[in-house]
Amino acid sequence: MLTLLAVLFIVWLVFGYFAYGRWITKQFKLDDSRETPAVAVNDGQDFVPARPFYLFGQHFSAIAAAGPIAGPIIACMAFGWLPCLIWIALGVVLIGAVHDFSALASSVRHGAQSVAEITKEKLGTGAGKAMMAFIWIALIYVIVAFTDITAGTFVSGDDALAGESRFNPGGAVAFASIAYLLLSILLGLVERYLKPPLWLVTIIFVPATFALSYLGTQFSYVFAFSHLSWSVMILIYCVGASLVPVWALLQPRGYLGGFVLYTAIAVGVIGIFFGGYSIQQPEFKSFDVGGMTGMLFPFLFVTIACGACSGFHGLVCSGTTSKQIEKESHTRPVGYGAMLAEGFVAFIALVTVMIATSDMLIGPDGRNLSAGKIYGNGIGNFLTLLIGEDNLQFAITFGAMAFSTFVFDTLDVSMRLGRYIVQELCGLRGRIGAIIGTLGTVAIPFVLIFFARPGSYLDFWTLFGASNQLLAALSLLTITVWLHQARKRIAFTLLPMLFVLVITLWALGSLVWGNFSASSGFDIKLVNGVASIALICLAIYLVVTAFLKLRRDKPELIEAESV
Repeated sequence: MLTLLAVLFIVWLVFGYFAYGRWITKQFKLDDSRETPAVAVNDGQDFVPARPFYLFGQHFSAIAAAGPIAGPIIACMAFGWLPCLIWIALGVVLIGAVHDFSALASSVRHGAQSVAEITKEKLGTGAGKAMMAFIWIALIYVIVAFTDITAGTFVSGDDALAGESRFNPGGAVAFASIAYLLLSILLGLVERYLKPPLWLVTIIFVPATFALSYLGTQFSYVFAFSHLSWSVMILIYCVGASLVPVWALLQPRGYLGGFVLYTAIAVGVIGIFFGGYSIQQPEFKSFDVGGMTGMLFPFLFVTIACGACSGFHGLVCSGTTSKQIEKESHTRPVGYGAMLAEGFVAFIALVTVMIATSDMLIGPDGRNLSAGKIYGNGIGNFLTLLIGEDNLQFAITFGAMAFSTFVFDTLDVSMRLGRYIVQELCGLRGRIGAIIGTLGTVAIPFVLIFFARPGSYLDFWTLFGASNQLLAALSLLTITVWLHQARKRIAFTLLPMLFVLVITLWALGSLVWGNFSASSGFDIKLVNGVASIALICLAIYLVVTAFLKLRRDKPELIEAESV
């Protein structure tokens, strides 16, 4: 049964890329004779043309963070695996990949402008500022949720190994993850100043990346800090990462992170097809499993989040990736293709919980294991099929390091994008403006981690998922207006936009009521309720503005270079 599901899912993704994806790209008339912004500007700082394979790895690792892993696992434990699988399959091909490619292609055609800047151009200054405010709030929740989940991984690691003598599971993951970041910086310096061929750095640095998991098991007590200490240090890292040039950390870290992702996918494939595992979890539990977020409609969709559709991807596409596209034809494999690959990451994450018995999902304290621990267990056990069960420490450390690697990639990109928005809204320029923008973005997450209890990422997760997918709907809204003005087909962006818009507004409305009802004063639930109201108001303003724009302006033929 599991093998058949995997085959059908892979065939569906292949069909999506070569059939529907090809048709979608034709609507944008990609032309490699046009000079892309990366080539035209090429400032060595943000605009840097990158080879497509190198860029794919960086982009893939930036978008494939905790979302497509934690989301499906949390949703499966709540609702069962079948509705999760159906939504991931349909959502990634028909909505998520369409959104990512469209955001990347439209940004390249608009001088590598961000989604917010394109919104400002198409819908007006007020709409542009509203979109920026919406994005900034959404990024705050990305940073808070992912900081908390990563800090938890560094503290406790994997409970399956907690009883091993002379071994600290969390410390092993922390050491391996920190060493990975230092190795990425070294790669950036080598690439920048020595300019070796790509094959040479690949055969040297990629094996070194995997060796770090073994080193983590040998030096697992070097980094042993509290949850709060790790949260603070992670935020400090994000501040520094958002200020350095992309060649110094973002590009090399993304390239190496891509291979970690590729390996995790390969290990997942081996486990699914050759591990002999059977499905242990129920295919369906209930339409209402209780609690504030227990309704399958709409919370299944926003809980799975990035595994099917993610507005954050549009920020990456238009904020960093579009500034590195060398040729327009590269937007299809990087934009559409990377999202399909993320859908498969979500499928593998779903499998790691599908094959686990109920007892395997409970920790020593009687509480459910975190999504990161479940994923680390699954990937680690898959890997032992190749290296033997005697190497379980290394295997599970690698699985947990892979999870934290994905999160780090998203965290510093989020901080960088938040910095861009603050600079744009406040008119800040230069190095001082970048520093102020970064500090302004990190301030709220820094305060929230002191109010939130350790391991409280679930308190933020549903709101993160709802704001994230609503951002995707608003991005598709702007792209739809642009295509309508250019007399192009719009159904392939309009229909997904309407579906995601309804689902996410429904979810946010429920969160407003639930958080305010459960709040007992100035606490996290009150903050979440206020944030939900702000997101709803901003979204409604943007939708009304777009509707009035479409009614007022008749479609006009835009010059060929624009679409």
